[in-house]
Amino acid sequence: MPPGHGVVGHVAATGELVNIRDATHDPRWATDVAKLVGYRVTSMLSAPIVRRDQIRGVLQVLNKRDSAFDERDEEFVRALAEQIGRAFDYTSLRGGDAQRGLALVGRFNHVIGNSAAMRTVYEMIGSAAQTDATVLLHGETGTGKGLLARAIHVNSARREAPFVHVDCTTLPAALVESELFGHERGAYTGADSRVIGKVEAAHGGTLFLDEIGELPLPLQGKLLRFVQDRQFERVGGRDTLTADVRLVAATNRDLAAMSGAGQFRSDLYFRLRVVEIEIPPLRARSDVDIVDLATHFVDQFARKYRKGSLALAENVRPVLARYPWPGNVRELENTIERAVVLARGPELSIKDLALRDPASLMAASASSTALPVSEDIVALPATLELAEAERRYAQAVLDRCDGNQSAAARALGISRNKLARLLKS
Repeated sequence: MPPGHGVVGHVAATGELVNIRDATHDPRWATDVAKLVGYRVTSMLSAPIVRRDQIRGVLQVLNKRDSAFDERDEEFVRALAEQIGRAFDYTSLRGGDAQRGLALVGRFNHVIGNSAAMRTVYEMIGSAAQTDATVLLHGETGTGKGLLARAIHVNSARREAPFVHVDCTTLPAALVESELFGHERGAYTGADSRVIGKVEAAHGGTLFLDEIGELPLPLQGKLLRFVQDRQFERVGGRDTLTADVRLVAATNRDLAAMSGAGQFRSDLYFRLRVVEIEIPPLRARSDVDIVDLATHFVDQFARKYRKGSLALAENVRPVLARYPWPGNVRELENTIERAVVLARGPELSIKDLALRDPASLMAASASSTALPVSEDIVALPATLELAEAERRYAQAVLDRCDGNQSAAARALGISRNKLARLLKS
């Protein structure tokens, strides 16, 4: 509804709460819209949705049964409108402090971005969500694969059932099978009772296998059986069990190359990639996407750390758009969080962001030096295979941490088990 048109437009323009006993006799009644909708309206209660002193929308309740809306209803609708305004802060609906209304920043809740690259992703996710097909999400670390996996779940018929997230990088190698499929009492030392695994916990819902490329090769065969027939046995058990789950897997690895090198079962790879969705890195998305994401994180962390109203300075926006973001959305989120925590004024400046010089990052990626060339840069030859590049980088970070594996694992954002596997690869 345009501002000022009809009762809704009046409330949006004025911010008044309007309680009408007979809508069709009110001079603000929009006859043209009523004919278009074809819905008979008698009583009507309309309240503005206000957030941070701006009108974001209108909540309208129609046709109270057997009577007109009273003062108690007005109090309830005001309170509900306030709660809706708060809820908008936690969605991908956004409204700038200087304008009324809201803009849809992303098709799926919490997933922000309207670039052409993301619209392609949204279209594939929307189609996949309407089926039970297995989905493989492929993208660099930090691109938001977990959020998109959840978007598939909440837009599917399984939305009311569990969404179970399994991070394959954190599973201890000796306990992977038990974690996935569960175990019977006495299956091994310390197994004092029967425990169901992640597969059973996800029954009726979605099982999300994050970083599936890190799953140990011996377990891939057992997972293959489950992917094919949804059948499995608990560790130490003899009964064949079934679980009705929808599978979504994600990886930042090249599973096709790993299959060719014998590091990942090709039959499992082909079973997983029924629908394969490539998630674009942040640098391949539009400048608007990057600024929208940054603005979202500023609002989010300003609330979290009680910083009041914060905004990006105008000269920050082009800097954000030019930066290559090697850590993708996760790096952008961490950068904004740090800037919000340290901010001293109402605007975040370029200095607050503390970004490394993009030119030095590009030079580092083009360098052919094998080992660290400075305190902050690890440069690797472009001819290395992925596994060897990962091993050298992990070793360089470990050296920088003086051999402290716990510190190195934290710096890399992985578990100590994953670090040990990288160093051995």
